[in-house]
Amino acid sequence: MNVTHDNDHKTTTIHATGRLDFEAAGAFQKDLEASIAAAAAAGNAVLLDCATLDYVSSAGLRVFLVGARAAKAANVPFAVYALTAAVKEVFDVSGFGRIIDVLADRAGALEKVGRSA
Repeated sequence: MNVTHDNDHKTTTIHATGRLDFEAAGAFQKDLEASIAAAAAAGNAVLLDCATLDYVSSAGLRVFLVGARAAKAANVPFAVYALTAAVKEVFDVSGFGRIIDVLADRAGALEKVGRSA
């Protein structure tokens, strides 16, 4: 799994690429929690771009949940966007789409977290 970050519009965007499986989950969770802590200090929102995320296991779903809870606890606006078909199916089957804000695209995610492009 590859993870990159960018910052604009008072938003930290995390781009996740590849497979979020048991092997990658621990490192990704640490990265996500650190990004949320930094965003809280800077007054930023956090968006998770999943346009190039090919697969999510149950361990990967847990990372999304931990991230959403950490963002809520830190009062950091948080949203996930651009799920691939395979990842969207996992979110739908697991019910995560009802727990975490999932938007179709970046513009919708920015609007959801109160930022504009």
